[in-house]
Amino acid sequence: MTFEWIQVPYALATLFIILNYGLLMTAVVRKLAARVGGRPGIPVWQNYIDLVKNFALRSKINHGVMYYLGPVFRLSGGIGLILFVPTIYGSSWAQNFSFAGDLVLALYFIFFGTLGMALGAGESGHPHSAIGVSRGLAQVTTAELPMALAVYSLAIQYQTLSITEIVAAQQGGLFNWTLFTNPLAVVAAMFAFVGTMMRSPFDVVLAPQEIPIGPPTEYHSAYLALMQTNRAIFPIAKTIIYMNLFFGGAANWAEFAIKVFLLYMIPAVIGVVHPRFRVEQSIRFFLKWGLPVGILAILTV
Repeated sequence: MTFEWIQVPYALATLFIILNYGLLMTAVVRKLAARVGGRPGIPVWQNYIDLVKNFALRSKINHGVMYYLGPVFRLSGGIGLILFVPTIYGSSWAQNFSFAGDLVLALYFIFFGTLGMALGAGESGHPHSAIGVSRGLAQVTTAELPMALAVYSLAIQYQTLSITEIVAAQQGGLFNWTLFTNPLAVVAAMFAFVGTMMRSPFDVVLAPQEIPIGPPTEYHSAYLALMQTNRAIFPIAKTIIYMNLFFGGAANWAEFAIKVFLLYMIPAVIGVVHPRFRVEQSIRFFLKWGLPVGILAILTV
């Protein structure tokens, strides 16, 4: 498939749908956590109010160019992941620009925002910000190891790194999904999925008690709004990756909504019933459980 300009508005329409779906899902998860804690929770439209409010604010604080680019890099990671991954299999307009990239590019975008955030927050000059970012990078890097091994296993199994071709190989029935043809790779990848969705027990770097040493303290106004926008887009984009690689993709928007919702709820439900790990506990968890399963997925493919 070659590039056509008509694909640009189609991709923007897909991005708009995913942004709104992400804002609603984020509110639903917060409301779920509140109900478990015996509180009513926020209204589902609260995220829209917060975004409009923060985008309307301006800041006079100047910490340098990279400080301003941090949230931009963070948002670029989420948007790039959406644009270069097929959203609806077989759709002429929800394929986005998936023909221009492959799974390696998608994995790069997963980590791109985290690295940009580290550079941006580090330039703020606050020592606590650098500490918070380093803790987050250490945890996320370790959590991504099982995912990298699972992807390697899929590349051996399907003999391709094209996400569209991997989805195509899973068509024809439920038991053609990677979930059934390579379950060890799915288990390894799900370790990474739960660990990188920033839900308890792996969310200590964003926990309210840890906020004074992290980027949310350093960024405010429109910069905070960019981070909030990415927090709505990025988890959905990452869930789409997992849906395409391991659960047969989606042939229409209804199937997309159901599969993404069910996958999104896995870390959310785990998060409301488990206490937080410390960073070193999280790292040991992924090295002890996720890494061996990922190695087994490669050896048994």
